[in-house]
Amino acid sequence: MSKSAAGTPEKPDEKATQRSSLFVGSTEKAFQVLHAFDGPSRHMTLVDIARTSGLDRSATQRLVHTLEALGYLYRVPETRNYGLTTKVLQFSYNYVRANELIDKASPYLLDISRRLGETTNLLELDGHEIVFVARFPGQHLVNIDIVVGARLPAMFTAAGIAILSRLSDERVREILAQTPLDPLTHYTETHPDKLLERVRKVARRGYAVIENETVLGDISVAAPVTDHGGMAVAAINISVPTSRWSIERVEAELAQHVQVAATSISKARLSSYKR
Repeated sequence: MSKSAAGTPEKPDEKATQRSSLFVGSTEKAFQVLHAFDGPSRHMTLVDIARTSGLDRSATQRLVHTLEALGYLYRVPETRNYGLTTKVLQFSYNYVRANELIDKASPYLLDISRRLGETTNLLELDGHEIVFVARFPGQHLVNIDIVVGARLPAMFTAAGIAILSRLSDERVREILAQTPLDPLTHYTETHPDKLLERVRKVARRGYAVIENETVLGDISVAAPVTDHGGMAVAAINISVPTSRWSIERVEAELAQHVQVAATSISKARLSSYKR
Protein backbone atom coordinates (compact mmCIF):
# COMPACT_ATOMS: atom_id res chain seq x y z
CA MET A 1 0.00 0.00 0.00
CA SER A 2 1.48 3.36 -1.02
CA LYS A 3 1.55 6.52 1.02
CA SER A 4 0.93 10.13 0.12
CA ALA A 5 3.51 12.87 0.77
CA ALA A 6 1.74 13.55 4.04
CA GLY A 7 2.23 9.93 5.04
CA THR A 8 -1.43 8.88 4.76
CA PRO A 9 -1.89 5.41 3.23
CA GLU A 10 -3.91 5.35 0.02
CA LYS A 11 -6.62 2.71 -0.20
CA PRO A 12 -6.19 0.49 -3.28
CA ASP A 13 -9.79 0.88 -4.38
CA GLU A 14 -10.11 4.65 -3.91
CA LYS A 15 -9.35 5.45 -7.55
CA ALA A 16 -11.36 2.50 -8.83
CA THR A 17 -14.55 3.70 -7.14
CA GLN A 18 -14.20 7.08 -8.88
CA ARG A 19 -13.69 5.65 -12.37
CA SER A 20 -16.25 5.79 -15.12
CA SER A 21 -17.85 2.60 -16.41
CA LEU A 22 -16.11 3.47 -19.70
CA PHE A 23 -12.67 2.92 -18.12
CA VAL A 24 -10.85 -0.06 -19.70
CA GLY A 25 -8.79 -1.79 -17.04
CA SER A 26 -6.86 -3.99 -19.47
CA THR A 27 -5.53 -0.89 -21.23
CA GLU A 28 -4.31 0.44 -17.91
CA LYS A 29 -2.49 -2.83 -17.26
CA ALA A 30 -0.79 -2.68 -20.66
CA PHE A 31 0.60 0.72 -19.76
CA GLN A 32 1.67 -0.60 -16.36
CA VAL A 33 3.84 -3.11 -18.24
CA LEU A 34 5.34 -0.40 -20.42
CA HIS A 35 5.97 1.84 -17.40
CA ALA A 36 7.85 -1.00 -15.73
CA PHE A 37 10.73 0.13 -17.94
CA ASP A 38 10.71 3.63 -16.43
CA GLY A 39 13.40 2.55 -13.98
CA PRO A 40 17.12 2.03 -14.56
CA SER A 41 16.77 -1.47 -16.03
CA ARG A 42 16.96 -1.51 -19.83
CA HIS A 43 15.98 -5.16 -20.06
CA MET A 44 13.68 -7.12 -17.75
CA THR A 45 12.42 -10.68 -17.34
CA LEU A 46 8.73 -11.52 -17.00
CA VAL A 47 9.25 -11.87 -13.25
CA ASP A 48 10.88 -8.44 -13.08
CA ILE A 49 8.10 -6.85 -15.14
CA ALA A 50 5.39 -8.46 -13.01
CA ARG A 51 7.04 -7.31 -9.79
CA THR A 52 7.62 -3.77 -10.99
CA SER A 53 4.18 -3.32 -12.57
CA GLY A 54 2.32 -4.88 -9.65
CA LEU A 55 0.57 -7.44 -11.86
CA ASP A 56 0.36 -11.21 -11.44
CA ARG A 57 2.57 -13.37 -13.62
CA SER A 58 -0.24 -14.75 -15.78
CA ALA A 59 -1.55 -11.30 -16.72
CA THR A 60 1.99 -10.06 -17.29
CA GLN A 61 2.76 -12.94 -19.64
CA ARG A 62 -0.34 -12.25 -21.76
CA LEU A 63 0.30 -8.53 -21.89
CA VAL A 64 3.99 -8.90 -22.72
CA HIS A 65 3.12 -11.35 -25.51
CA THR A 66 0.55 -8.91 -26.92
CA LEU A 67 2.91 -5.93 -26.76
CA GLU A 68 5.64 -8.00 -28.40
CA ALA A 69 3.26 -9.00 -31.19
CA LEU A 70 2.29 -5.35 -31.69
CA GLY A 71 5.94 -4.32 -31.90
CA TYR A 72 6.33 -2.34 -28.65
CA LEU A 73 8.44 -4.93 -26.82
CA TYR A 74 11.08 -7.34 -28.11
CA ARG A 75 12.72 -10.45 -26.75
CA VAL A 76 16.47 -10.07 -26.27
CA PRO A 77 18.08 -12.92 -28.27
CA GLU A 78 19.25 -15.92 -26.27
CA THR A 79 17.90 -14.51 -23.00
CA ARG A 80 14.64 -14.32 -21.06
CA ASN A 81 14.75 -10.54 -21.09
CA TYR A 82 12.47 -8.05 -22.83
CA GLY A 83 13.07 -4.45 -23.84
CA LEU A 84 11.27 -1.52 -25.42
CA THR A 85 11.44 -1.06 -29.18
CA THR A 86 11.84 2.12 -31.21
CA LYS A 87 8.11 2.01 -31.95
CA VAL A 88 7.53 3.53 -28.51
CA LEU A 89 9.33 6.68 -29.74
CA GLN A 90 6.50 7.33 -32.20
CA PHE A 91 4.36 8.67 -29.36
CA SER A 92 7.10 11.13 -28.37
CA TYR A 93 7.57 12.25 -31.95
CA ASN A 94 3.85 12.85 -32.41
CA TYR A 95 3.69 14.84 -29.17
CA VAL A 96 6.64 17.07 -30.09
CA ARG A 97 5.30 17.61 -33.62
CA ALA A 98 1.86 18.63 -32.32
CA ASN A 99 3.07 20.82 -29.42
CA GLU A 100 2.72 24.44 -30.50
CA LEU A 101 4.55 25.65 -27.40
CA ILE A 102 7.70 23.77 -28.44
CA ASP A 103 7.40 25.30 -31.89
CA LYS A 104 7.13 28.84 -30.46
CA ALA A 105 9.86 28.38 -27.84
CA SER A 106 12.53 26.61 -29.89
CA PRO A 107 13.91 29.68 -31.73
CA TYR A 108 14.43 31.52 -28.43
CA LEU A 109 16.05 28.55 -26.72
CA LEU A 110 18.30 27.89 -29.71
CA ASP A 111 19.37 31.55 -29.75
CA ILE A 112 20.31 31.47 -26.05
CA SER A 113 22.19 28.21 -26.48
CA ARG A 114 24.20 29.58 -29.40
CA ARG A 115 24.89 33.04 -27.96
CA LEU A 116 25.74 31.97 -24.41
CA GLY A 117 27.03 28.49 -25.13
CA GLU A 118 24.97 27.08 -22.25
CA THR A 119 22.24 24.42 -22.09
CA THR A 120 18.64 25.64 -22.29
CA ASN A 121 15.43 23.68 -21.73
CA LEU A 122 11.67 23.96 -22.05
CA LEU A 123 9.74 22.16 -19.33
CA GLU A 124 6.07 21.48 -18.67
CA LEU A 125 4.24 20.49 -15.50
CA ASP A 126 2.67 17.03 -15.28
CA GLY A 127 1.15 16.28 -11.90
CA HIS A 128 3.81 17.00 -9.28
CA GLU A 129 6.66 16.62 -11.78
CA ILE A 130 8.23 18.73 -14.50
CA VAL A 131 9.01 17.12 -17.84
CA PHE A 132 11.77 18.14 -20.25
CA VAL A 133 9.97 18.65 -23.58
CA ALA A 134 12.75 20.47 -25.49
CA ARG A 135 16.49 20.64 -24.84
CA PHE A 136 19.25 22.58 -26.56
CA PRO A 137 22.70 21.56 -25.27
CA GLY A 138 25.38 24.21 -24.96
CA GLN A 139 29.05 23.95 -25.82
CA HIS A 140 29.79 22.18 -22.54
CA LEU A 141 28.38 18.84 -21.41
CA VAL A 142 26.04 19.43 -18.47
CA ASN A 143 23.64 16.90 -16.91
CA ILE A 144 24.23 14.39 -19.69
CA ASP A 145 21.78 11.97 -18.03
CA ILE A 146 18.91 14.41 -18.57
CA VAL A 147 17.18 14.05 -21.94
CA VAL A 148 13.83 15.03 -23.45
CA GLY A 149 11.18 13.12 -21.52
CA ALA A 150 13.12 13.13 -18.24
CA ARG A 151 11.12 13.95 -15.13
CA LEU A 152 11.97 15.62 -11.83
CA PRO A 153 9.89 16.74 -8.83
CA ALA A 154 8.65 20.26 -9.58
CA MET A 155 9.20 21.37 -5.99
CA PHE A 156 12.92 20.61 -6.18
CA THR A 157 13.73 22.35 -9.48
CA ALA A 158 14.11 25.96 -10.61
CA ALA A 159 11.78 25.36 -13.57
CA GLY A 160 9.18 23.72 -11.36
CA ILE A 161 9.27 26.54 -8.81
CA ALA A 162 9.00 29.08 -11.63
CA ILE A 163 5.84 27.37 -12.90
CA LEU A 164 4.36 27.04 -9.41
CA SER A 165 4.95 30.75 -8.79
CA ARG A 166 2.28 31.49 -11.41
CA LEU A 167 -0.33 29.03 -10.14
CA SER A 168 -2.93 29.46 -7.42
CA ASP A 169 -1.92 28.87 -3.82
CA GLU A 170 -4.43 26.01 -3.64
CA ARG A 171 -2.86 24.27 -6.64
CA VAL A 172 0.65 24.75 -5.23
CA ARG A 173 -0.38 23.13 -1.96
CA GLU A 174 -1.96 20.22 -3.84
CA ILE A 175 1.29 19.63 -5.72
CA LEU A 176 3.29 19.84 -2.49
CA ALA A 177 0.99 17.25 -0.88
CA GLN A 178 1.53 14.91 -3.84
CA THR A 179 5.32 15.27 -3.76
CA PRO A 180 7.38 12.62 -1.94
CA LEU A 181 9.73 14.76 0.11
CA ASP A 182 12.79 12.62 -0.57
CA PRO A 183 15.84 14.81 -1.28
CA LEU A 184 17.59 14.49 -4.64
CA THR A 185 20.90 15.62 -3.11
CA HIS A 186 21.98 16.42 0.43
CA TYR A 187 21.38 20.11 -0.40
CA THR A 188 17.72 19.65 -1.43
CA GLU A 189 15.27 21.73 0.57
CA THR A 190 12.40 19.49 1.75
CA HIS A 191 10.73 21.51 4.52
CA PRO A 192 7.16 22.25 3.33
CA ASP A 193 6.97 25.77 4.78
CA LYS A 194 10.33 26.76 3.26
CA LEU A 195 9.30 25.35 -0.11
CA LEU A 196 6.08 27.38 -0.07
CA GLU A 197 7.99 30.51 0.88
CA ARG A 198 10.38 29.88 -1.99
CA VAL A 199 7.43 29.79 -4.41
CA ARG A 200 6.11 33.09 -3.01
CA LYS A 201 9.57 34.70 -3.30
CA VAL A 202 9.89 33.65 -6.94
CA ALA A 203 6.40 35.04 -7.65
CA ARG A 204 7.64 38.44 -6.46
CA ARG A 205 11.05 38.24 -8.17
CA GLY A 206 10.05 36.76 -11.53
CA TYR A 207 12.64 34.00 -11.76
CA ALA A 208 13.88 31.00 -9.77
CA VAL A 209 17.46 29.88 -9.19
CA ILE A 210 18.61 26.67 -7.50
CA GLU A 211 22.14 25.43 -6.82
CA ASN A 212 23.08 21.79 -6.14
CA GLU A 213 19.55 20.87 -5.01
CA THR A 214 18.50 19.00 -8.16
CA VAL A 215 21.86 17.79 -9.44
CA LEU A 216 25.20 18.20 -7.68
CA GLY A 217 27.44 20.63 -9.49
CA ASP A 218 24.54 22.33 -11.28
CA ILE A 219 22.97 25.78 -11.09
CA SER A 220 19.63 26.30 -12.82
CA VAL A 221 17.82 29.58 -13.42
CA ALA A 222 14.27 29.57 -14.78
CA ALA A 223 11.31 31.80 -15.62
CA PRO A 224 7.66 30.92 -16.31
CA VAL A 225 5.91 30.98 -19.68
CA THR A 226 2.34 32.15 -19.11
CA ASP A 227 -1.03 32.20 -20.87
CA HIS A 228 -3.29 35.19 -21.51
CA GLY A 229 -4.46 35.09 -17.88
CA GLY A 230 -0.98 35.11 -16.42
CA MET A 231 -1.08 31.44 -15.39
CA ALA A 232 2.02 29.34 -16.07
CA VAL A 233 1.94 26.80 -18.90
CA ALA A 234 5.66 25.97 -18.88
CA ALA A 235 9.09 27.29 -17.93
CA ILE A 236 12.42 27.77 -19.63
CA ASN A 237 15.71 27.36 -17.85
CA ILE A 238 19.44 27.73 -18.35
CA SER A 239 21.58 25.08 -16.68
CA VAL A 240 25.26 25.73 -15.92
CA PRO A 241 27.97 23.97 -13.88
CA THR A 242 29.24 25.29 -10.56
CA SER A 243 32.77 24.76 -11.83
CA ARG A 244 32.38 27.75 -14.16
CA TRP A 245 29.56 29.77 -12.60
CA SER A 246 28.57 31.12 -9.18
CA ILE A 247 24.98 31.69 -8.15
CA GLU A 248 25.68 35.45 -7.92
CA ARG A 249 26.98 35.54 -11.49
CA VAL A 250 24.01 33.47 -12.72
CA GLU A 251 21.57 35.94 -11.20
CA ALA A 252 23.50 38.92 -12.57
CA GLU A 253 24.04 37.60 -16.11
CA LEU A 254 21.57 34.81 -16.92
CA ALA A 255 18.35 35.62 -15.05
CA GLN A 256 17.53 38.43 -17.48
CA HIS A 257 17.93 36.08 -20.46
CA VAL A 258 15.37 33.54 -19.20
CA GLN A 259 12.95 36.30 -18.22
CA VAL A 260 13.12 38.02 -21.59
CA ALA A 261 12.82 34.74 -23.48
CA ALA A 262 9.91 33.52 -21.32
CA THR A 263 8.06 36.81 -21.84
CA SER A 264 8.71 36.68 -25.60
CA ILE A 265 7.42 33.10 -25.84
CA SER A 266 4.33 34.02 -23.83
CA LYS A 267 3.60 36.92 -26.21
CA ALA A 268 4.24 34.75 -29.28
CA ARG A 269 1.70 32.20 -28.04
CA LEU A 270 -0.83 34.93 -27.27
CA SER A 271 -0.49 36.56 -30.70
CA SER A 272 -1.00 33.20 -32.45
CA TYR A 273 -4.29 32.67 -30.59
CA LYS A 274 -5.59 36.11 -31.63
CA ARG A 275 -5.17 35.40 -35.36
